[in-house]
Amino acid sequence: MNKPFSESCEQNRAPILSVISDYLKDAETLLEVGSGTGQHAVYFAAEFPHLRWQTSDRVENHAGIQQWLADARLGNVRPPLPLDVVRDSWPESRFDAVFSANTAHIMGHAEVSALFAGVAGVLAPGGVFMLYGPFNYAGDYTSDSNRRFDQWLKERDPASGIKDFEWLDELAGEAGMASLADHAMPANNRILVWRRVMA
Repeated sequence: MNKPFSESCEQNRAPILSVISDYLKDAETLLEVGSGTGQHAVYFAAEFPHLRWQTSDRVENHAGIQQWLADARLGNVRPPLPLDVVRDSWPESRFDAVFSANTAHIMGHAEVSALFAGVAGVLAPGGVFMLYGPFNYAGDYTSDSNRRFDQWLKERDPASGIKDFEWLDELAGEAGMASLADHAMPANNRILVWRRVMA
């Protein structure tokens, strides 16, 4: 099997690092939902040696993630857990932070709802959920490129597509999380941050 590679991971990792660093200074454990190729995990785990980075994804992506982890040889990044947000059981552990990149727009609405419910179940009180990707506001696209991207997503899978911030924030509120920040990122992406306020 060839080692998987995502060009977008290489391009967005430094801007993402500059934002999430402030939220992870005192965190000891983090769950990454949808680790994909594993590139983000090894890059960020190397930057946060104090942090235990737990990878997760659907089982079919585990072999690629394991290749990146094996090559990186980092002591603080854990092998991937099987996590389809709808079908698999979420970890029983509590985490100080949850990070997910480029997942919400490839999920259907039921999956995104399951994502927020699952995050609420594993996030420690006071912990943060950081979600990276493109988002709409009040039903409107933030750029023409995002409009085209959304059209491409829906042609590939009608259930997918860029989600509205307001709906995501409502899901977060129902799950006991409060909006903490909304960071503008390159390429018309954002990092949305919520804090767990209910036990």
